[in-house]
Amino acid sequence: MAKKIKDPGIGKSSNKYAKRFINSDGSFTIKHINRPNSLSESYNYMISISWIRFFLWVVLGYTLVNALFATIYTFLGISNITDPTGSVLKDFLNAFFFSAQTITTVGYGAMAPKGLVFGIISSFEALIGLLSFSFITGLLYGRFSRPRANIRFSSSMVYRKHNGINCIMFRLMSRSANVMIRPKIEATLSLSQESKDKKYVNNFYSLKLERNSITYLPTTWTIVHPIDELSPLKEYSKEELEKLNGEILILASYYDESFAQEVHQVHSYVLENLKQDQSFIPAFYYDDQGYTILDHNSLDKTLPHNST
Repeated sequence: MAKKIKDPGIGKSSNKYAKRFINSDGSFTIKHINRPNSLSESYNYMISISWIRFFLWVVLGYTLVNALFATIYTFLGISNITDPTGSVLKDFLNAFFFSAQTITTVGYGAMAPKGLVFGIISSFEALIGLLSFSFITGLLYGRFSRPRANIRFSSSMVYRKHNGINCIMFRLMSRSANVMIRPKIEATLSLSQESKDKKYVNNFYSLKLERNSITYLPTTWTIVHPIDELSPLKEYSKEELEKLNGEILILASYYDESFAQEVHQVHSYVLENLKQDQSFIPAFYYDDQGYTILDHNSLDKTLPHNST
Protein backbone atom coordinates (compact mmCIF):
# COMPACT_ATOMS: atom_id res chain seq x y z
CA MET A 1 0.00 0.00 0.00
CA ALA A 2 1.27 3.46 -0.90
CA LYS A 3 2.33 5.68 1.98
CA LYS A 4 2.09 9.44 2.07
CA ILE A 5 5.27 11.42 2.61
CA LYS A 6 5.85 14.80 4.15
CA ASP A 7 5.50 17.95 2.14
CA PRO A 8 8.68 18.21 0.00
CA GLY A 9 8.49 22.00 0.14
CA ILE A 10 5.53 22.72 -2.13
CA GLY A 11 2.86 23.27 0.51
CA LYS A 12 -0.13 21.24 1.65
CA SER A 13 -2.89 23.73 0.88
CA SER A 14 -4.46 23.59 -2.56
CA ASN A 15 -7.37 24.91 -4.57
CA LYS A 16 -9.87 23.52 -7.04
CA TYR A 17 -8.29 25.60 -9.80
CA ALA A 18 -4.67 25.28 -8.66
CA LYS A 19 -2.16 25.15 -11.50
CA ARG A 20 0.83 22.86 -11.75
CA PHE A 21 3.74 23.62 -9.44
CA ILE A 22 6.53 23.41 -12.03
CA ASN A 23 6.43 24.58 -15.64
CA SER A 24 7.85 22.49 -18.46
CA ASP A 25 10.97 24.70 -18.48
CA GLY A 26 11.71 23.90 -14.82
CA SER A 27 10.52 27.21 -13.36
CA PHE A 28 8.03 27.30 -10.50
CA THR A 29 4.57 28.79 -11.01
CA ILE A 30 4.88 31.33 -8.22
CA LYS A 31 3.99 35.02 -8.44
CA HIS A 32 5.78 37.25 -5.94
CA ILE A 33 4.18 40.40 -4.56
CA ASN A 34 5.54 43.02 -2.15
CA ARG A 35 9.03 41.58 -2.59
CA PRO A 36 11.90 44.03 -2.01
CA ASN A 37 14.29 44.35 -4.93
CA SER A 38 18.07 44.36 -4.72
CA LEU A 39 20.97 44.88 -7.10
CA SER A 40 22.08 41.26 -6.71
CA GLU A 41 18.75 40.14 -8.17
CA SER A 42 19.51 42.16 -11.30
CA TYR A 43 22.73 40.20 -11.68
CA ASN A 44 20.91 36.89 -11.20
CA TYR A 45 18.31 37.96 -13.74
CA MET A 46 20.90 38.93 -16.35
CA ILE A 47 22.79 35.63 -16.12
CA SER A 48 19.57 33.57 -16.15
CA ILE A 49 17.68 35.00 -19.13
CA SER A 50 18.10 33.77 -22.69
CA TRP A 51 20.95 35.03 -24.86
CA ILE A 52 18.54 36.94 -27.10
CA ARG A 53 17.06 38.86 -24.15
CA PHE A 54 20.52 39.45 -22.72
CA PHE A 55 21.83 41.10 -25.88
CA LEU A 56 18.60 43.06 -26.31
CA TRP A 57 19.10 44.52 -22.82
CA VAL A 58 22.75 45.34 -23.65
CA VAL A 59 21.80 47.08 -26.90
CA LEU A 60 18.95 48.94 -25.20
CA GLY A 61 21.18 50.15 -22.37
CA TYR A 62 23.93 51.16 -24.81
CA THR A 63 21.45 53.10 -26.95
CA LEU A 64 19.79 54.89 -24.02
CA VAL A 65 23.09 56.00 -22.45
CA ASN A 66 24.38 57.35 -25.75
CA ALA A 67 21.05 59.06 -26.43
CA LEU A 68 21.20 60.73 -23.00
CA PHE A 69 24.69 62.14 -23.54
CA ALA A 70 23.85 63.08 -27.13
CA THR A 71 20.94 65.13 -25.80
CA ILE A 72 23.27 66.88 -23.32
CA TYR A 73 25.84 67.64 -26.00
CA THR A 74 23.18 68.96 -28.39
CA PHE A 75 21.55 71.10 -25.68
CA LEU A 76 24.86 72.65 -24.58
CA GLY A 77 25.91 73.33 -28.15
CA ILE A 78 27.05 70.97 -30.86
CA SER A 79 29.62 73.58 -31.95
CA ASN A 80 31.80 72.44 -29.02
CA ILE A 81 32.18 69.07 -30.75
CA THR A 82 31.85 69.71 -34.49
CA ASP A 83 30.47 72.28 -36.89
CA PRO A 84 26.65 72.68 -36.71
CA THR A 85 24.71 71.42 -39.73
CA GLY A 86 21.63 73.57 -39.24
CA SER A 87 19.48 70.48 -38.71
CA VAL A 88 18.56 69.42 -35.17
CA LEU A 89 18.34 65.76 -36.22
CA LYS A 90 21.75 65.73 -37.92
CA ASP A 91 23.32 67.57 -35.00
CA PHE A 92 21.81 65.03 -32.60
CA LEU A 93 23.13 62.13 -34.69
CA ASN A 94 26.62 63.69 -34.73
CA ALA A 95 26.41 64.06 -30.96
CA PHE A 96 25.24 60.43 -30.69
CA PHE A 97 28.16 59.18 -32.77
CA PHE A 98 30.59 61.27 -30.70
CA SER A 99 29.06 59.80 -27.55
CA ALA A 100 29.47 56.26 -28.92
CA GLN A 101 33.12 56.93 -29.71
CA THR A 102 33.68 58.38 -26.24
CA ILE A 103 31.93 55.66 -24.25
CA THR A 104 33.82 52.93 -26.13
CA THR A 105 37.10 54.93 -25.97
CA VAL A 106 37.49 54.52 -29.74
CA GLY A 107 38.05 58.19 -30.59
CA TYR A 108 38.36 58.36 -34.37
CA GLY A 109 39.57 61.97 -34.18
CA ALA A 110 36.99 63.53 -36.49
CA MET A 111 35.19 65.04 -33.49
CA ALA A 112 36.69 66.21 -30.19
CA PRO A 113 35.37 68.16 -27.19
CA LYS A 114 36.20 71.83 -26.84
CA GLY A 115 36.24 73.72 -23.59
CA LEU A 116 36.29 72.68 -19.94
CA VAL A 117 32.61 71.75 -19.61
CA PHE A 118 32.59 69.37 -22.58
CA GLY A 119 35.92 67.94 -21.47
CA ILE A 120 34.50 67.11 -18.03
CA ILE A 121 31.29 65.60 -19.47
CA SER A 122 33.13 63.45 -22.04
CA SER A 123 35.63 62.30 -19.39
CA PHE A 124 32.77 61.29 -17.10
CA GLU A 125 31.11 59.44 -19.99
CA ALA A 126 34.36 57.58 -20.70
CA LEU A 127 34.42 56.46 -17.05
CA ILE A 128 30.84 55.20 -17.34
CA GLY A 129 31.85 53.31 -20.46
CA LEU A 130 34.77 51.59 -18.72
CA LEU A 131 32.57 50.57 -15.78
CA SER A 132 29.73 49.43 -18.05
CA PHE A 133 31.89 47.22 -20.22
CA SER A 134 33.54 45.74 -17.15
CA PHE A 135 30.09 44.92 -15.80
CA ILE A 136 29.02 43.34 -19.11
CA THR A 137 32.24 41.30 -19.19
CA GLY A 138 31.43 40.03 -15.70
CA LEU A 139 27.91 39.09 -16.84
CA LEU A 140 29.30 37.20 -19.83
CA TYR A 141 31.67 35.29 -17.57
CA GLY A 142 28.84 34.55 -15.14
CA ARG A 143 26.65 33.23 -17.94
CA PHE A 144 29.35 30.90 -19.25
CA SER A 145 30.67 29.74 -15.88
CA ARG A 146 27.33 29.24 -14.12
CA PRO A 147 26.79 25.52 -13.43
CA ARG A 148 23.54 24.31 -14.94
CA ALA A 149 22.13 20.95 -15.90
CA ASN A 150 21.64 20.26 -19.58
CA ILE A 151 18.92 17.62 -19.51
CA ARG A 152 16.16 17.33 -22.07
CA PHE A 153 12.99 15.53 -20.96
CA SER A 154 10.42 13.95 -23.23
CA SER A 155 7.46 16.24 -23.82
CA SER A 156 5.02 13.75 -22.29
CA MET A 157 4.67 10.52 -20.34
CA VAL A 158 3.29 7.27 -21.72
CA TYR A 159 1.09 4.68 -20.03
CA ARG A 160 1.42 1.07 -21.12
CA LYS A 161 2.11 -2.45 -19.93
CA HIS A 162 5.73 -3.34 -19.23
CA ASN A 163 6.73 -6.79 -18.02
CA GLY A 164 3.06 -7.55 -17.50
CA ILE A 165 2.42 -4.51 -15.26
CA ASN A 166 0.86 -1.16 -16.14
CA CYS A 167 3.58 1.49 -16.01
CA ILE A 168 4.07 5.20 -16.45
CA MET A 169 7.20 6.12 -18.41
CA PHE A 170 9.11 9.15 -19.55
CA ARG A 171 12.63 9.49 -20.84
CA LEU A 172 15.47 11.94 -20.92
CA MET A 173 18.78 12.62 -22.60
CA SER A 174 21.61 15.14 -22.56
CA ARG A 175 21.19 18.16 -24.80
CA SER A 176 24.94 18.21 -25.45
CA ALA A 177 27.46 15.57 -26.48
CA ASN A 178 28.70 15.27 -22.89
CA VAL A 179 28.06 11.99 -21.11
CA MET A 180 26.14 12.30 -17.85
CA ILE A 181 28.03 10.69 -14.97
CA ARG A 182 25.97 8.87 -12.30
CA PRO A 183 22.59 10.42 -13.17
CA LYS A 184 19.85 9.86 -10.64
CA ILE A 185 16.15 10.61 -10.45
CA GLU A 186 13.70 11.40 -7.65
CA ALA A 187 10.00 11.33 -8.51
CA THR A 188 7.25 12.64 -6.24
CA LEU A 189 3.54 12.47 -6.97
CA SER A 190 1.39 15.39 -5.86
CA LEU A 191 -2.37 14.86 -5.79
CA SER A 192 -4.70 17.77 -5.11
CA GLN A 193 -7.76 16.19 -3.50
CA GLU A 194 -10.87 17.40 -1.69
CA SER A 195 -10.88 16.56 2.01
CA LYS A 196 -13.84 15.71 4.21
CA ASP A 197 -14.27 19.35 5.23
CA LYS A 198 -14.59 20.36 1.53
CA LYS A 199 -11.12 21.88 1.42
CA TYR A 200 -8.50 20.95 -1.16
CA VAL A 201 -5.16 19.66 0.10
CA ASN A 202 -2.04 18.32 -1.57
CA ASN A 203 -1.07 14.76 -0.76
CA PHE A 204 2.47 13.67 -1.63
CA TYR A 205 3.80 10.23 -2.45
CA SER A 206 7.30 9.06 -3.30
CA LEU A 207 7.14 7.07 -6.53
CA LYS A 208 9.09 3.83 -6.72
CA LEU A 209 11.07 3.65 -9.95
CA GLU A 210 12.35 0.58 -11.75
CA ARG A 211 15.77 2.23 -11.57
CA ASN A 212 16.47 5.58 -9.96
CA SER A 213 20.16 5.78 -10.89
CA ILE A 214 22.61 4.52 -13.48
CA THR A 215 26.37 4.82 -13.89
CA TYR A 216 26.49 6.96 -17.03
CA LEU A 217 24.15 8.12 -19.75
CA PRO A 218 25.51 8.55 -23.30
CA THR A 219 22.13 8.03 -25.06
CA THR A 220 18.62 8.02 -23.56
CA TRP A 221 17.20 6.77 -20.28
CA THR A 222 13.60 5.63 -19.94
CA ILE A 223 12.29 6.12 -16.40
CA VAL A 224 9.67 3.55 -15.42
CA HIS A 225 7.21 3.70 -12.54
CA PRO A 226 5.40 0.34 -12.17
CA ILE A 227 1.83 0.71 -10.95
CA ASP A 228 1.95 -2.17 -8.50
CA GLU A 229 0.64 -2.63 -4.96
CA LEU A 230 3.07 0.02 -3.66
CA SER A 231 2.01 2.65 -6.17
CA PRO A 232 -0.40 5.42 -5.08
CA LEU A 233 -1.99 5.14 -8.54
CA LYS A 234 -2.93 1.48 -8.18
CA GLU A 235 -6.57 2.22 -7.27
CA TYR A 236 -7.20 4.28 -10.40
CA SER A 237 -8.04 3.03 -13.88
CA LYS A 238 -6.23 4.50 -16.85
CA GLU A 239 -9.33 6.58 -17.66
CA GLU A 240 -9.41 7.94 -14.10
CA LEU A 241 -5.71 8.86 -14.16
CA GLU A 242 -6.27 11.59 -16.73
CA LYS A 243 -9.01 13.14 -14.59
CA LEU A 244 -6.84 13.41 -11.48
CA ASN A 245 -5.44 16.79 -10.51
CA GLY A 246 -2.01 15.24 -10.19
CA GLU A 247 1.54 16.21 -11.02
CA ILE A 248 4.71 14.15 -10.98
CA LEU A 249 7.60 16.30 -9.72
CA ILE A 250 11.02 15.30 -11.02
CA LEU A 251 14.43 16.11 -9.56
CA ALA A 252 17.31 14.96 -11.76
CA SER A 253 20.98 15.31 -10.89
CA TYR A 254 24.30 14.13 -12.30
CA TYR A 255 28.01 14.92 -12.22
CA ASP A 256 29.00 17.30 -14.99
CA GLU A 257 32.65 17.17 -16.08
CA SER A 258 32.46 20.65 -17.62
CA PHE A 259 31.79 22.25 -14.21
CA ALA A 260 33.46 19.51 -12.13
CA GLN A 261 30.48 19.31 -9.80
CA GLU A 262 27.00 17.85 -9.43
CA VAL A 263 24.23 19.77 -11.15
CA HIS A 264 20.47 19.55 -10.71
CA GLN A 265 17.39 20.14 -12.83
CA VAL A 266 13.68 20.05 -11.97
CA HIS A 267 10.82 19.09 -14.26
CA SER A 268 7.24 17.94 -13.95
CA TYR A 269 4.46 16.14 -15.80
CA VAL A 270 0.73 16.48 -15.24
CA LEU A 271 -1.38 13.33 -15.36
CA GLU A 272 -3.97 14.84 -17.68
CA ASN A 273 -1.35 14.86 -20.48
CA LEU A 274 -0.64 11.16 -20.13
CA LYS A 275 -0.43 9.28 -23.46
CA GLN A 276 -2.39 6.05 -23.19
CA ASP A 277 -1.10 2.77 -24.69
CA GLN A 278 1.87 4.41 -26.40
CA SER A 279 5.54 3.39 -26.63
CA PHE A 280 8.60 5.52 -27.24
CA ILE A 281 10.35 4.67 -30.48
CA PRO A 282 14.10 3.93 -30.27
CA ALA A 283 16.12 7.14 -30.39
CA PHE A 284 19.45 5.55 -31.31
CA TYR A 285 20.72 2.93 -33.75
CA TYR A 286 24.02 1.62 -35.16
CA ASP A 287 25.55 2.58 -38.48
CA ASP A 288 27.60 0.38 -40.83
CA GLN A 289 30.81 1.21 -38.96
CA GLY A 290 29.31 0.17 -35.63
CA TYR A 291 28.94 3.70 -34.23
CA THR A 292 25.90 4.55 -32.12
CA ILE A 293 23.76 7.20 -33.82
CA LEU A 294 21.64 9.22 -31.38
CA ASP A 295 18.72 11.07 -32.98
CA HIS A 296 17.72 13.98 -30.74
CA ASN A 297 14.54 14.53 -32.76
CA SER A 298 13.23 11.11 -31.73
CA LEU A 299 13.13 11.72 -27.98
CA ASP A 300 9.42 12.65 -27.99
CA LYS A 301 8.20 10.32 -30.73
CA THR A 302 5.80 7.52 -29.81
CA LEU A 303 3.82 4.80 -31.53
CA PRO A 304 0.72 2.84 -30.45
CA HIS A 305 1.98 0.13 -28.14
CA ASN A 306 0.22 -2.69 -30.01
CA SER A 307 2.12 -1.88 -33.21
CA THR A 308 5.59 -2.17 -31.63
